Amino acid sequence: MMHTSDSLAAELRRVRERPDTDAAPPVLSLFVIDVPGDAAAYVERLRSVLAPAVRLGCTADFEQESLPVDEVPGWFAAVGSGGEERVPQFARTGRGAYAEHTGGGRPWDLQDWLYRFDPDEDSRGWEWWDATVAGPSRVHVWVDSWGESFFGCQDLLWAAFTAGAVRVAGPTVQKAAVWSAERTSQPNP
Repeated sequence: MMHTSDSLAAELRRVRERPDTDAAPPVLSLFVIDVPGDAAAYVERLRSVLAPAVRLGCTADFEQESLPVDEVPGWFAAVGSGGEERVPQFARTGRGAYAEHTGGGRPWDLQDWLYRFDPDEDSRGWEWWDATVAGPSRVHVWVDSWGESFFGCQDLLWAAFTAGAVRVAGPTVQKAAVWSAERTSQPNP
C-alpha cells in the first residue's frame, strides 16, 4: 500500500477523531482484540502510540538516521528497548503475547517501527480506520487494507499487543456496513 501526504493526513484525523460512517471504503479489515482490563482505556493507549507515528509520516524527514521520539509515550519507547523500569505490566504482558503470537517474534526497535510510517515505505499495508468497543474486554480495530485479506501488519500487531492486548485475531475482511453498525451503536471510545 502506498501512502501519500494526503492519505496520512486523513489517517491522522481518524486516529485523533472517529470518522463519519459515510466516509468508509466498501470494505475494511477487522482485528478482534481481547484485553485484560477496560476496553476504552486500551483504545486510548493504542491511539496514543499511533498518533505520533502517523504524524511523523506527515512531517518527518525520513532521510535522517533517526526520527524524533519526544511525542511517543515513554512506555512504548521502553517496551522494545529493555528499559524494564519504565514498562508497565500491560506492555510487558503484551510483549510476551506478541512473541507467542508470532512464534517467537522479537521486540521491535522503536526507530524501525517508526520508519514503517514513511510515506515511501510500502511494507505497511494498512491505514488506521477506527476502533470500536465490542465488549467489556474486547476491541475491534478496523483498518483500511484496500480490500486485501493478507497484508503487512506486524507493525500494527506490535502496537496492538504492547498497548495491552492478550489476544489478537484477524485480519478478516468485512463490509464497511459492519463497522458502521458498530460505530453508530456506541459512544466514542
